[in-house]
Amino acid sequence: MHAVDHEVLARVRRWLDAGATVHLCTIARTYGSSPRPVGALLAVGPDGETVGSLSGGCVEDDLVDALRAGAHGGEKPEILRYGLSADDTARLGLPCGGSLHVVVERLAPTAALRAVFAEVGEALEARRPLLRVAELDRCGAVRTADAAGRPDFELDETDPARPVLRQVYGPRWHLFLIGAGMVSRYLAEMAQRLDFDVTVCDPREEMLAQDPLPGVRTVCAMPDDAIRTRARDARTAIVALTHDPRIDDMGLLEALETDAFYVGAMGSARTSEKRRARLAELEVPPEALARLHAPVGLPIGSKTPPEIAVAVLAELIAERRRVLATPTTEPVSAP
Repeated sequence: MHAVDHEVLARVRRWLDAGATVHLCTIARTYGSSPRPVGALLAVGPDGETVGSLSGGCVEDDLVDALRAGAHGGEKPEILRYGLSADDTARLGLPCGGSLHVVVERLAPTAALRAVFAEVGEALEARRPLLRVAELDRCGAVRTADAAGRPDFELDETDPARPVLRQVYGPRWHLFLIGAGMVSRYLAEMAQRLDFDVTVCDPREEMLAQDPLPGVRTVCAMPDDAIRTRARDARTAIVALTHDPRIDDMGLLEALETDAFYVGAMGSARTSEKRRARLAELEVPPEALARLHAPVGLPIGSKTPPEIAVAVLAELIAERRRVLATPTTEPVSAP
């Protein structure tokens, strides 16, 4: 999930806990060009206050105006369809040929819904995916379930009278950097703009203390210990940057046993071959070593720290897109 969607869910929780009614809006389908993907969220709270985005434009304004006028306050959620006509597309500022289907749920501050969104918040904080199931034949029919084996998003209209929205709320993309320093700084700064949550780990306290970046989490510990507790899931990328085998190799030994979608290490081709030999001597299996991106990043001839950061992030983006495009499960029956 994107950072903005995490903020939506956090705000929904705060509004419900404060006793306010919230409208949660989810992009359920897109046709043609769409500024935001399926599953993107917008919440509308008291007095029309909003957080999140559906189109980055007039769809949000149109929806808030309708809510202020008393629309979408019935006994069940609604599926709104935007951009079905040329006039509608032009009025809402949607890309040519684009249209959106948006599920609008009215969430009252009941104990049951407060408990659901408290569980969502706790799961995201722990980087644990959680399935939210909303039965769209009545308001407030929401529950959570285990996300294992579930598609990320499904609007099930098999029974038109009882549609069901299922969405996995998952952790943000996470970049775990082993080693503070100039390359780490450029990587961390650029990665935040690409919607990565960034952690910099280094056992050398003096290195971490140099010019810290806002929004970047720092951990003073050996990287294997930190990875074991903070960076094991499939939405994490791990990159070793210290040039010190005593630090990098310990982190890589642990990283190659995780579900991380990307594991890389900075260094020349010769340095990388020596690293692979050391890891093999430490009984890292060949299939695990094959996961290691070393030299790290796309081969663009990068030399300076910002160029190295660009090369690494380009490869990370490509791998992230590959993960998103690869089906991981077959659809399963509803819980």
